Amino acid sequence: MAALIPFLDENLRARLCAAVDGKAKPPGSLGRVEDIAVRLGLIQNRLDPKVDRVLALVFAADHGLTEEGVSAYSASVTAAMVDLFLAGRATVNAFAQAAGVDVRVVDAGVAADLPEHPGLVGAKIRHGTRNACRTAALTADEVERALARGEALAVRAATEGYDAIVLGEMGIGNTATSALVMHRLLPAALDDCIGQGTGHDEAGMARKRDALERASGRSAAIEPLEVLREFGGLEIAMMAGAAIGAAATRRVILADGFISTTAALVAARLRPAVLDYCLFAHRSAEKGHDLLLRGLGAEPILDLGMRLGEGTGAVLAVPVLRAAARLLTDVAALADVVGGA
Repeated sequence: MAALIPFLDENLRARLCAAVDGKAKPPGSLGRVEDIAVRLGLIQNRLDPKVDRVLALVFAADHGLTEEGVSAYSASVTAAMVDLFLAGRATVNAFAQAAGVDVRVVDAGVAADLPEHPGLVGAKIRHGTRNACRTAALTADEVERALARGEALAVRAATEGYDAIVLGEMGIGNTATSALVMHRLLPAALDDCIGQGTGHDEAGMARKRDALERASGRSAAIEPLEVLREFGGLEIAMMAGAAIGAAATRRVILADGFISTTAALVAARLRPAVLDYCLFAHRSAEKGHDLLLRGLGAEPILDLGMRLGEGTGAVLAVPVLRAAARLLTDVAALADVVGGA
């Protein structure tokens, strides 16, 4: 992770705020859209930001913790969902089509050999993580390679002309892994981080809590690289790397729900400046996400009661970002209206 992340030019903030306030509207009448417009300008370091081309990177990986019954579904569902993404039939595909967002699927660590496909990026580190209840989920080298591959994918997207990167994911068991990572890095009480994930009954939630308590008790790791090594997962590490790469190239980072926000937390603990480039698409209904957002000082754009993942909430927020950018570029100045009256 050699990328340098440029600091935001706070001297530009006053000019952006003045530009927003000077539009043909009452000052502050567009609420948070005005704040988003300013933030976009700061991220891109320009008075005329644009969010024309957006790429959703959907990182897929499996988790050894599924051996402990932390999910209501088996690990084989991850590979099946990748097939669905590539066929263009998943929810993120439908939402992306509606929002004008490109989708690229990344095999970060699916526990299956996936056939080559034009829409699939083969970045597999290993076939799923090890079971964090019994041993470290990853090696230090695996963590570093996952971060580096994520960073490279974001840099590649920047060179291809994308203005913003959506962080999406798919991985059975990844709410369990995210709970462990959040628990250590935010930090927060473990029970406050554990949610239903794909949908557990009472017995399933009891299994999940027991497994995560055992995993947490196995290691006292609190440093971000060590937390990733002990608990995983590969899509989380790769998304964290992608956030770092996007920030280094002044691209807007649009985080989705609980898992991708956990990845943003990892990135921020590794490179604090990354948070300046992050916008958080929505408040997930998954337990722990609201606490995680508050811990990062983040206010989500949408609140629709969603908790699917895949990048779906982030894709839905893209039109808001585009509208905010166009406030600066397309709306007339109030002085022009008043002067011509």
